[in-house]
Amino acid sequence: MDRSTALYHLAALPLAAASTRLWAAPSAGTRLLFVFLRGGYDDASLLVPVSSQFYYESRPNIAIARPGAELNTALPLDADWGLHPVLRDSIYPLFQAGQAAFVPFAGIDDLSRSHFETQDSIELGQPLAGKRDYRSGFLNRLAGVLQGAHPIAFTDQLPLAMQGAAQVPNAALRNLAKPAIDARQARIIASMYDGTPLARNVNEGFAVREDVMRDMAGEMEAANRNAISAKGFELEARRIARLMKDKYTLGFVDVGGWDTHVGQGGATGYLASRLDELGRGLAGFAQEMGTDWRQTVVVVVSEFGRTFRENGNRGTDHGHGTAYWVLGGGVRGGRVAGEQTALTARTLFQNRDYPVLNEYRALLGGLFARLYGLNSAQLAQVFSGVAPHEPGLV
Repeated sequence: MDRSTALYHLAALPLAAASTRLWAAPSAGTRLLFVFLRGGYDDASLLVPVSSQFYYESRPNIAIARPGAELNTALPLDADWGLHPVLRDSIYPLFQAGQAAFVPFAGIDDLSRSHFETQDSIELGQPLAGKRDYRSGFLNRLAGVLQGAHPIAFTDQLPLAMQGAAQVPNAALRNLAKPAIDARQARIIASMYDGTPLARNVNEGFAVREDVMRDMAGEMEAANRNAISAKGFELEARRIARLMKDKYTLGFVDVGGWDTHVGQGGATGYLASRLDELGRGLAGFAQEMGTDWRQTVVVVVSEFGRTFRENGNRGTDHGHGTAYWVLGGGVRGGRVAGEQTALTARTLFQNRDYPVLNEYRALLGGLFARLYGLNSAQLAQVFSGVAPHEPGLV
């Protein structure tokens, strides 16, 4: 294997976790999992505005019916909001137990409606005005101010949110049985960097991968014997929980497939299936965490929402404001939180989208301050120039 090939493999390697700046001690045992729904999911199908007649007029084919006796109607949350019916056995019990909350009208002031630009804006967490530093993601900065933090990205490539001064491992858990580099190749690559400044990172990166594979070996063997019947995201989420129980305190995972321009569906159909898979995965994560769920918070976001009105293809197009999820055993859930407004033609943003009333940096900044006891100077290291606002979720 030549050096250029080795450098290619090195770029895809997980890096060993380390923190170069220690600013504040996190709450004992606190774990945070950040779930990014890439593609801009339709929050008006997840969190149904059941009190808005305008919603039902705007979506003659894909609206979710108001709560009723039928199984395909919205699940009641409060007088204004319902939950998609496919979440009846996964997220709804967590909501009823006070362990899940939703924040509508959430998002970023980025108006590009571009998947890539808006995803970058969220993951960087930097002011929209001015020059961007693409080597400084907000979760990496958070790891840098937390003493003893152990971050990890459960992704093929290290996401922008986790890039920065603190070195963060990444390990995709979907295809653990098929590692891209076997043990012999790992030894060859490592030997090529002996005596160089990169030697430690290379060795620690392979150590992280081997550690993850070893921890998952028993679970993979059980799956081969049909002991685990869950598929897709639920299996991945349970694997994530096992690792976060034992080793990691700050995690990132992304889930794609939310760009529903055509044939979105309503109570059933494509989007309903995606929400069902996501809900079962998050419920499985909570179950797998066991007693550690009490000290765990899961935040689910997307780059933007969808248009309030359905389009001519029975789908929805790129929007603006969306709804965030906040789950956890210690969350003050069982409610729809944050600033809200009645949904009418007059209150839509640019006559098409949800407005952003709960700016995400202020929202997450307030959440992090409450979770970790960060002071204003420490919080400014994560989100500069932001006045935190957290609507009592923790």
